[in-house]
Amino acid sequence: MLVQCAAPPDRPDAPDPPSTPTRTPPPPAPRPPTVSPVTAADLGASWRPGCPVGPDGLRRVELDHWAPDGRLHRGELIVAADLVDAVVEVFTALRDQRYPIEKMRSVAAYPGAEDEVSMRDNNTSAFNCRGISGSQRWSWHAYGRAVDINPLVNPSVDADGRIEPATGGPWLDRSRTDPGMLRDGDPAVNAFLTRGWQWGGHWRSPKDYQHFEMGTR
Repeated sequence: MLVQCAAPPDRPDAPDPPSTPTRTPPPPAPRPPTVSPVTAADLGASWRPGCPVGPDGLRRVELDHWAPDGRLHRGELIVAADLVDAVVEVFTALRDQRYPIEKMRSVAAYPGAEDEVSMRDNNTSAFNCRGISGSQRWSWHAYGRAVDINPLVNPSVDADGRIEPATGGPWLDRSRTDPGMLRDGDPAVNAFLTRGWQWGGHWRSPKDYQHFEMGTR
């Protein structure tokens, strides 16, 4: 007797096992700020004898900040000793807003502590023993009581059309949307204004979009 074996009937493919959802790891927690004294050697060319504030009146404040690459970075500002708490408070607010700061280092990191070079590098900085452009008066930066934020994309322009940094001309168009630009009413600007800082973006001349100061002589 012949026995014929029939092929088994087709069965639908078994469903794939459920995949485990991929979880994006949370961003690292910001580190707390640290504050330390500075020496003349630390300040390099940004300080010299005869400046209105000596190294003992200044402090290095190291803080985490968000950068345009979407990551937390560690930066530092050199500020007046009595302004440390105010600086920590406002930069903590900027961090909580995720306001992007490209880089934040002392101008002493640049050859000759040259402010123009630091600004062209879009470097956020504070202390620098220098005068006000076109004036015999000290800048508030010479007291450690002013901060310039993302200066390339927030340039300064005076009544004669002089732009600082000189490469900042394209960003006088304040309708641009480059990361870190500052405009009146922005949360980042208000973080300073509501804490008693003055903003150069409110001045007539120079119109100084990068500059915040809390001055008291």
